[in-house]
Amino acid sequence: MSVHDDPFNPYVRLGACACGRHVSQAAHDAEDRIDTTDPLQLNRRAIETAVMRAIFPDDGERRRFLRAVGRNTALAALSQFVPFGALEAMAQEPVGVPEKKDLKIGYLPITCASPIIIGKQSGYFEQAGLNVELLKTPGWALVRDKTINGDFDAAQMLAPMPLAISMGAGSAPSETYAASMDNLNGSAITLSVKHKNKRDPRLWKDFRLAIPFDYSIHNYLLRAYLVQHGVDPDHDVQLRVMAPPDMLANLASGNIDGFIVAEPFNQRAVFEGIGFIHLLTLDLWRGHPCCTFAVEASFVRSHPNTFAALYKGMLKSAAYLNVAANRDAVVDTLSAPQYLNQPKIVIKQVLTGTYADGLGNVRTAPDRIAFQPFPWPSMAVWILTQMKRWGYVKGDVNYKGIAEKIYLATDARKAMKQLGMEAPSRNMENYAILGELFDPLQPERYLRSLPVIGKT
Repeated sequence: MSVHDDPFNPYVRLGACACGRHVSQAAHDAEDRIDTTDPLQLNRRAIETAVMRAIFPDDGERRRFLRAVGRNTALAALSQFVPFGALEAMAQEPVGVPEKKDLKIGYLPITCASPIIIGKQSGYFEQAGLNVELLKTPGWALVRDKTINGDFDAAQMLAPMPLAISMGAGSAPSETYAASMDNLNGSAITLSVKHKNKRDPRLWKDFRLAIPFDYSIHNYLLRAYLVQHGVDPDHDVQLRVMAPPDMLANLASGNIDGFIVAEPFNQRAVFEGIGFIHLLTLDLWRGHPCCTFAVEASFVRSHPNTFAALYKGMLKSAAYLNVAANRDAVVDTLSAPQYLNQPKIVIKQVLTGTYADGLGNVRTAPDRIAFQPFPWPSMAVWILTQMKRWGYVKGDVNYKGIAEKIYLATDARKAMKQLGMEAPSRNMENYAILGELFDPLQPERYLRSLPVIGKT
């Protein structure tokens, strides 16, 4: 039987090619079949068939039941506890024809961009009817400006950037959504090889440390780490905003003493023999956000079908990458000159989590980088506390309201479920960050509990 046959017909055998009552399949088709040119009818029939098969694993029982009570009575009875209408609505969600098929997506050549790159190279975007052009960009300020100006239809952004842009911190305000996470973890603190004997951050006073952007998880984690060790990040060290690709040359020349940044530049510093990995940022906050897949709110409103198609392509790519067994297969693609332009061994060490630390050790961290796409608003709440802590935003902050508006958890949950992916049922969860519990429902209390700058 086809899923288009009527599962409430007692003379139809589910799983058989015909009901056995007609001289030909054509005669059978002419009687009980729906209009196969009508997608709504097709959708409903498929749902009804799935439900009846679940309720009656033995098809003989289903047919006996229907002969006893009749089709309409059975359907009415089941409809009281099986939400056919809701199931139909969820299953439909037809992604209409994209309003705009030719898209430009900005990204930086870092491992966090893997879902965007693989989305393009593996055909996930093309399958959704999109022609995506990836535009490698040297720095985060340029990504922000090109997205606001409409030069990019979507972009990879650091986790705090959609919040900052929406609030007008560092730029004119422009509502920007974090549709999904590009990656979790995937960063490290790297120091020059000349500082191998200065592993204690209290010895870092007067260090020049590079960060990728003011509005970066790297800036906020480094600041918190320094304060925890009695170092004032605004007076005891110099924090220099620097494009990630420029950090290696500056480390090699002695212009900086170290940096905190996304991969692969930490591993590349080890590869070049100019630096060592002091720690992975997952040691500060395991499962921390790093980069997001960001889209302007105006684009979502004016191109809903395009956004839906793009979104699902990104989620499929993330799901593929989040399986550790698939990582080796993408090393060649990611390391290619048109993308990350890195030695294959560097990319492989980042993706697999088995890596040389530059201190003579080979370490293993399977979750060195993860590609779980759900955009937790609770992560955004912590980011907002740090933006307030360090003066990037002033006055009262509606933490939960902003976080849930900008980090599209509801949209992600819906899209992930449609693709058969597990999605959290809640928006908020607690985290252990630098050894302290963070409750996103108590952000001001958390801020008051933090140590005074320069003191532990």
